[in-house]
Amino acid sequence: MNNTIDINCDVGEGVGNESELFPLISSCNISCGAHAGSIDTIKKCLDLSKSYNVKVGAHPSYPDRKNFGRVSLQISKEDLIASIRSQMEEFNNAREQVGVDLHHIKPHGALYNDIAKNETLAEIFLEAIAGFRSATFLYVPYNSVIQKLAEKNGFRVLIEAFADRNYNDDLSLVARKEKNALLNNGEEVLAHILYMHKNKKVKTVSGKSLPMYADTFCIHGDTPSALQILTYITEYLSEHNL
Repeated sequence: MNNTIDINCDVGEGVGNESELFPLISSCNISCGAHAGSIDTIKKCLDLSKSYNVKVGAHPSYPDRKNFGRVSLQISKEDLIASIRSQMEEFNNAREQVGVDLHHIKPHGALYNDIAKNETLAEIFLEAIAGFRSATFLYVPYNSVIQKLAEKNGFRVLIEAFADRNYNDDLSLVARKEKNALLNNGEEVLAHILYMHKNKKVKTVSGKSLPMYADTFCIHGDTPSALQILTYITEYLSEHNL
C-alpha cells in the first residue's frame, strides 16, 4: 500500500496473519524474538515486506516472552543494552540475507512506554542502538522524552500515533485493562486517523481535543479485528488518495 498516510503494523508476534496484513500496510515492525517470534518468523516477515514493498522496521523489546513484553522489567543497564544489541544483530543478519533495507526501529510494549517518559531508560535505549543513528529512523510517540532526547543526539525520528488505541488527557494510552482502551472496528479507527491527520490533534477519552502530530499510524497485528480494520481503512484511503 502506498498511500500518503503511512499505516504500520506490529508483526511476527505469533498470530500468523502476516500474509493477509502485508498487502494492506506501508511499513511494519517485526518482532525480534525477545517478546515473541523467532528467526523463522523474522525471515517470513522480511520476505513478505520485500514482496509487497513494505518498509521494514525492527521491533526490539524487553527480554520477556512470559509477559509478551508488556510489563516493565527490572533489568540492569548492561543486560538491557546486551539484549537489544543481540536482538538487532540477529534481525540485521536475517535482513541482509533477504536483501531489504532497514527503514526504522520501533521499541515494543512496555519498553516503548517506559522510554517515552523515563530519561534514564531513554538514554540506555539510544546507547544500545547508537550504531543505527545515521541510517535509520526511530518511531517515537509525540512530545515524548525519547523524541526530544533522540533529536538532541542526532537520531532521525518519525512520530507515531496509535490508530486502534484511545488516549488519555496526558497523551498516554488508555491502559489495556480498561474497556475503552481499544478501538475494535474500521469505522472507529478510520475516524481516529482522519481526525489526527487533518487537525494535528487527538480527541481524548474525556472529549478534549489536544495537539498531536503523527507521521505514521499503528494498528496492532495481534488485535482480533486487525484484518477487518485494515481492509476497511485501506479501501477508504485508496479511494480518497490519502
